[in-house]
Amino acid sequence: MKKKTFFLGLILITFMAALVSITLGAASITPIEALHIIVEKIIGNGETSVYEKIIFNIRLPRIILAALVGIGLSVTGASFQGLFKNPMADPYVLGVSSGAALGATLSIVFRLESSGLGLTTIYAFLGALFSIMLVYNIAKVGSKLPATTLLLAGIAVNFLFSSMISISMILHREAMERIIYWTMGSFNSASYKQITFIAPIVIVISCIFYSNYRALNIMAVGDESAYTLGVDGEKIKKRIIILSSIMVASIVSVSGIIGFVGLIIPHASRMIVGSNHRELIPFSAVLGALFVIICDTLSRALMPPMELPVGAITSLFGAPYFIFLLWKRKRG
Repeated sequence: MKKKTFFLGLILITFMAALVSITLGAASITPIEALHIIVEKIIGNGETSVYEKIIFNIRLPRIILAALVGIGLSVTGASFQGLFKNPMADPYVLGVSSGAALGATLSIVFRLESSGLGLTTIYAFLGALFSIMLVYNIAKVGSKLPATTLLLAGIAVNFLFSSMISISMILHREAMERIIYWTMGSFNSASYKQITFIAPIVIVISCIFYSNYRALNIMAVGDESAYTLGVDGEKIKKRIIILSSIMVASIVSVSGIIGFVGLIIPHASRMIVGSNHRELIPFSAVLGALFVIICDTLSRALMPPMELPVGAITSLFGAPYFIFLLWKRKRG
């Protein structure tokens, strides 16, 4: 009962954070004004104002996108850590982020960017999918997919693509600033097209992960125990990896690389609700949404009208917290 109450409270806090986020930015809007504008929009009364355009065309899409990104990265991180039995596993461990960054870099270098769900997003998504296929084929041994080989292949591909990005920036210095900003993560180009693109992916795959919570619980104990209890470890592993890769590819393609979310949020959730994936996955999803919404709000509100990269804010919070976890683990 306590966990359920805490979970419902966390959902309420997330909605409140979203409301506060709507009011903050270069154009200051009070919570009362924001609520009034939202109600007027819902019931269809009143004329379109500048504040209404700011809320519904700029801030609301990025808040929804931030929540979806937080959900996707956190759920994937929780699943990966259970699947690989490795607390260092995170959504980017298979080289998806570097593949997406390389695709986006090529789009920026050749000036293929466009508004909305443009070519940069598409190239980033294709680059992420390419890196997944490359890592998968390198790591695959017959019909099996050894976890250690998979992680090492992901690290190798990550370094390979990162070096290609660095070379591209040196050869095209005029595009360096845009490439760096994209790789640090941002929601400044959030749109309803992007939400329509990733919302079904994040929601459906998160639900599939939740439906496999028993298998994840068993696999976290060990492959031999899983086999004894009738769980096909290789089949579950491939399913989780493929679905996770698709989810992370879609997320990175619209938001850039937002670090530490999929690494620290599952850790924090595990400290509160335990290691049972039945509770861990939904709790990580809500906490991840809250964390990314707060970080995005800070990125807009700290130095207006200038906007900081969201990935820099998440890393600013995430890195010290992760160091604290390691220090606590060492002392324990």
